[in-house]
Amino acid sequence: MTAAAGPTDWFGQPRGLTVLFLTEMWEKFSFFGMRALLVYYMTKQLAFSGAKASLVYGLYAACVYVTPIAGGAVSDRWLGRRAGVLLGGSIMALGHFLMAFPPLLYVALATIAIGNGFYLPNLPSQIDQLYARDDPRRGGAYNVYYVGINLGAFIAPLVCGTLGEVYGWHYGFAAAGIGMCIGLCTYVAGGRWLPAETVHTRTDAPRPLPAGNMRRFRALAGVLVCVVMFRGAYEQMGNSVALWADADVNRTVAGLLVPGSWFQSLNPLLVFVLTPVLVAWWSRAARRGHDASPLHKMMLGALGLALAYLALAAVIAMCHAVGTKPPALVLVGFIAAYTLAELFILPVGLGLFSRLAPEGHRGTMIAAWFLAGFFGNLLAGYLGSFWTSLDHEVFFIVLAGVALGAALGLKLYDAPVRAAELANGEAQPTGD
Repeated sequence: MTAAAGPTDWFGQPRGLTVLFLTEMWEKFSFFGMRALLVYYMTKQLAFSGAKASLVYGLYAACVYVTPIAGGAVSDRWLGRRAGVLLGGSIMALGHFLMAFPPLLYVALATIAIGNGFYLPNLPSQIDQLYARDDPRRGGAYNVYYVGINLGAFIAPLVCGTLGEVYGWHYGFAAAGIGMCIGLCTYVAGGRWLPAETVHTRTDAPRPLPAGNMRRFRALAGVLVCVVMFRGAYEQMGNSVALWADADVNRTVAGLLVPGSWFQSLNPLLVFVLTPVLVAWWSRAARRGHDASPLHKMMLGALGLALAYLALAAVIAMCHAVGTKPPALVLVGFIAAYTLAELFILPVGLGLFSRLAPEGHRGTMIAAWFLAGFFGNLLAGYLGSFWTSLDHEVFFIVLAGVALGAALGLKLYDAPVRAAELANGEAQPTGD
C-alpha cells in the first residue's frame, strides 16, 4: 500500500524520509569510518604487505555488494523490512566493535558484511511507500536520501580517521560502532513515521509474481548492464583520476600546495549543494506534468559523464602541447560535472528499482541494484589497469566512450521501462 504524505511534513518531505535519511547517514558514518582506517590498520598495525591488504580489502568490498542478495531474499520471505534493518544494523555494530581486536580481523569483516546483507536492501526499500503515486515530490525523494549517504561519508573520515590515526585504532573503530548504534536508535525512535508492512511468516506461501513480470525483469536487467558500464567510468575517481590529480595537476593555490586527497571531499560537498536544486527542479516539472522519465534522467547523467571526460582529455592535450600542467580549477570543474552526472543516475536508478519491484520482492530488487556496484567496480579496476599503458588523454577518451555506451543503452531501454511503469500503475511523465 502506498501512503500519502501527511500534513505535518519536515523540510517539505514526509517525516519518515527524515528518519530514513538520518538512519542512513549514521550507518554510512560507521561504514566509511571503518573503511577509511582499514588499509592503514592492516599495513601499519598488523604489518600486512600492501598486496595482502589490497586483497583483503577487495574481498571485503566484494562481499559487501554480494550479501544483500541473500539478505534481501530472506527479509522479503520471512523477516520483513524493519526486522531486517534492526538485525543487520545490530550485526554490523558488533562487527565494528570487533575490529578493535587484531586477532578477530577476519571475523569482524565477515560480521560487517553479513549484517550489511540484511541492512542495505531494507532501508531504502521503504522510501517509495511514504508517497502517494501522484505526489510530485516522489521523484526526488531518493536524491534527498542520497544526501544522507554522502553526509555520513564526508564526516566519517574526519572523525573516525582522526581518532584512529592520532589516538589509537580502537578509538576509530569504536566511533564507527557507536555511529551504527546511533543510527539504529534513530530508526527505532522514528518508527511511527515509517510505512506499515506486512510481515510474512515461515508458513506463508511464496507470493506469486504478477503476470508479464518477465518483460519487466528483462528491461531492468538491461538497465543494470548500462549502470555497470556507467560505474566502470564513474568509479575512477579514487583510482586513475586520483593518480592524475596527484601527479599531473598544478595544485598550488595562493602559494600553497593542496593535497590531492582534499579534492575528493568536493564530491560529497557538491552533493549537498546540487541535490536541493535538482529536487526543486524535478518537483516543479512534475507538478506541471513535464517531468522526465527515470531512464531519460539516467541517460543524461551518463552522457554528462562522457562529456566531462572528453573535456578533460581536451584540456590535457592542450596543456601537453604548451608544456604546462592543468590548473586545479580544471579538476574542480571536472568533479562538479562528475557529481552532477552521479545525481542524475545513481539515486534515480535506486528509486526506479524500488518502484518496479513486485510486492513482496522489493528487498531482493534493491539488492540486485546494489549488485551492479560489484560488477561496476570490477570493470573500473580492469579499465584502470590501462592507465600506465595509454596516454592520459587517450585513456580519458576511452572512459568517455564507456560512459557514452551506457547513455545509448539507457536511451534504448527508456521505452521498455516506461511500459513496465505503466503496467505497474505508475503515472507517466509527459515531457523530457
